[in-house]
Amino acid sequence: MPSAPEIEQAAGLSRTVVLVGLMGAGKSTVGRGLADRLGVKFVDSDAEIEAAADMTIPEIFERFDEEYFRNGERRVIARLLAEEPCILATGGGAFLSSENREMIGDAGVSVWINADLETLWGRVKGKTNRPLLNCDDPKGILAQLLEDRYPLYGTADIVVSSAGGDLHEVVILAIMQALNDAGYLPESTTNEGDL
Repeated sequence: MPSAPEIEQAAGLSRTVVLVGLMGAGKSTVGRGLADRLGVKFVDSDAEIEAAADMTIPEIFERFDEEYFRNGERRVIARLLAEEPCILATGGGAFLSSENREMIGDAGVSVWINADLETLWGRVKGKTNRPLLNCDDPKGILAQLLEDRYPLYGTADIVVSSAGGDLHEVVILAIMQALNDAGYLPESTTNEGDL
């Protein structure tokens, strides 16, 4: 297995790319595709939290509370940012924490995948693995989350849009172009045909 510096050089990432946004924005799907394109590891912070706790996120919320979950999330993000650069998809609330934003700003580059309410709702309605939406008015809660969180998401280093009809590849290429334009990718990682 190559060492971290070899991975870093081969992939061309000197910083972890941290995907932020609301549930349904496509962070996990886009993140996997982006990692494949860049030849780096993909990590989902929610999956890492579940593995560390040996329970699902809904179970963590039910057994403990959101504060317990957020504390675990902060520890997991700190650990992942200290490892070799990768593509890291975070949960929808992770970027709300000023401590998380500071850690991400110091060690990574934040990318907000911005999607409108109808796009998000189309992707999450009827799913039971979203504890914050397990209520009588899930679309209303999602709309409130959008209103509350978008100003903070808007402070991300890079912002790309994802609409309902967009293929994930469109979003992946937009992120790659933005990373390239901001100097986060070496020229050898991209070529004109890909972007």
